[in-house]
Amino acid sequence: MLLDLLQKRRSVRKYARRAVEPEKVDILLEALLRAPSSRGRRPWEFIVVDEPELLKKLGTAKAHGAAFIADAPLAVVVAGDPERCDVWIEDCAIAAILLQMAAESIGLGSCWVQIRRRQRPDGGSAEDYLKSLLHLPAGQRVLSIVGIGHPADPLPGHARESLPWGKIHRNRFAAPK
Repeated sequence: MLLDLLQKRRSVRKYARRAVEPEKVDILLEALLRAPSSRGRRPWEFIVVDEPELLKKLGTAKAHGAAFIADAPLAVVVAGDPERCDVWIEDCAIAAILLQMAAESIGLGSCWVQIRRRQRPDGGSAEDYLKSLLHLPAGQRVLSIVGIGHPADPLPGHARESLPWGKIHRNRFAAPK
């Protein structure tokens, strides 16, 4: 059940030093291609990276929060075409979270790295850096990178009691005073 996966899932930034098995990579790729998209436009493109030197470069994509990618055995860069669909960001985000849930379902850990609207240490655009590094065609935009691998130190899921239940509202945001 999906709730079981959600209860176990944690963002994983430290991976065991072993490759993701090819059959598991195939499952992840199929999950990406099965992602729903607005009006079936599929504005997304996915760059699957497993070359160690390229992973190191991905780890420098932005000033904070991407360094762990350098030690991940696998990463997927999620890009989209705004000309293909006005909700490319949402469509790419849906695909990325389905990738993360598919990873969890087969015993892998993952973590999202936001790229869109983030900067590099030198002040340049993280997105432009990746577009150049990965030879993305003109018009493509980069939403995120998802690092994936076997967790080095598996953590338990967050306790139900720790969830922010106050974020749930019924019928209206708040009762008028």
